[in-house]
Amino acid sequence: MKRSSGILMHITSLPNDQGIGSFGEEAYKFVDFLQKTKQTYWQILPLTTTSYGDSPYQSFSAFAGNTHLIDLRELVKQGYLSPDDLQNEINQTSPDQVNYSQIFQQRRPLLEKAVSNFEARASMQEKESLKEFLNKQKSWLDPFCHYMTIKEHFELKSWVDWPFVYQDHLSEDVQQLLRQKKSNIRYHQMTQFWFFQQWHALKEYANQANIKIIGDLPIYVAYDSVEMWQSRHLFDVDAQGRALSLAGTPPDYFTPEGQFWGNPIYNWKYMAETNYSWWIERIKFNLEIYDILRIDHFRGFESYWAVPSGASSAAEGYWVKGPGLALFHALEEALGKDLPIIAEDLGFMTEEVIAMREATGYPGMKILQFGFDAQADSLDLPHHYPVNSIAYVGTHDNETARGWWEDSTNQAQRDQVDNYLNRRLGQSASQVLNRGLAASVSQVAIYTMQDLLNLDNDARMNEPSTIGCNWQWRLKHWPLPTDVEEELLNLTETYFRVNPSLK
Repeated sequence: MKRSSGILMHITSLPNDQGIGSFGEEAYKFVDFLQKTKQTYWQILPLTTTSYGDSPYQSFSAFAGNTHLIDLRELVKQGYLSPDDLQNEINQTSPDQVNYSQIFQQRRPLLEKAVSNFEARASMQEKESLKEFLNKQKSWLDPFCHYMTIKEHFELKSWVDWPFVYQDHLSEDVQQLLRQKKSNIRYHQMTQFWFFQQWHALKEYANQANIKIIGDLPIYVAYDSVEMWQSRHLFDVDAQGRALSLAGTPPDYFTPEGQFWGNPIYNWKYMAETNYSWWIERIKFNLEIYDILRIDHFRGFESYWAVPSGASSAAEGYWVKGPGLALFHALEEALGKDLPIIAEDLGFMTEEVIAMREATGYPGMKILQFGFDAQADSLDLPHHYPVNSIAYVGTHDNETARGWWEDSTNQAQRDQVDNYLNRRLGQSASQVLNRGLAASVSQVAIYTMQDLLNLDNDARMNEPSTIGCNWQWRLKHWPLPTDVEEELLNLTETYFRVNPSLK
């Protein structure tokens, strides 16, 4: 990775009149904005389906796409929906925040209608494209469609709450129900087809503009997932297939009880015995849909925090050794050297984790907000940044720059920021922090759209260990203010982060 920069903003945050950002016109305009300001990267969050708490880090499948992101206007262009279909439903949604409950209720009937119209109106070429997609993605697509079909039959409950005979995906009861629900299976096949068709078209447009997509891979899958239903041997489970341990993080200054994520822990012994074939398939798939892959919770591969099932809090967990470098050696042997991977190496770091990351050669992450405590020198200050790193003021899990400044700093910290970054009169905290990021030696600087707009914590994307108000922020309008575009271009040119393809 050469010296460059980009913007972190998830697809859901794009503006439109469909209630949630999509792969539609506004996404293409955002690519144009990135190109005009000489950026190199567009970083997004996971594109997989969302479940509990609407989090993209809790998905029903490690592979399936979030159908909320399908651009409905594209389906109108293809003749599978009419303009009146969208006028009657979608215009009731808010342009300011994503209302997931409303989206969930309104989108399904529209997509079902589109599926029905596809069956009646699609050209032979489109039907051939669908057939090719179904064959190519069969290994993950069929199980996902089956899981969602049965899940919907049981009122969207997780597999652990289904009648016992349906918890075995090979049972005759399951097969009989699937034979009765062919239209439901078809719905999930079609919507996944449209999802990936639209996504690949957007990614191709971005790549032609010399913009690369940084995707995000959660380390874990959800308990409520097709993997846990059909492939429990991949996880640490008992004889009944129930998880023995669940994922989380230990107590720290910010969370005295730790974070209890609730994801099942992998059976790393089995993974090693099969030469990590499931992980190879997963990484290969993701590198086909992204240009660069950020692996979430990278330290969990060295040692992970395991919380016994039934524990009252994450504080009851304990550290367990992970697969370490053996996994990454297997990935390189199967997929090649120098994989385009970013290690999300935040959190409780040890010498062993640092050594593992350095052995892989993957760039780690630095968060500028973490550097200012007004007490001591910090490795999170730019004069310590390694060149092989990706620098952020904050990520989707952090406060916005302005929100951090206004809500979480004391005067001593603010004085440190002013002195360290030479803050000038009239310059906002967001501006000075972004400038400090741009000036750092890190190969890549990634700005959040919220910080470029100088927004407070009302625009925060996620607050870890909370539910109910996350993943909702949306950009209100397009185009962006001219001064935002000019300031980003100035940062990019002043600190020599112009897209390398333009040099």
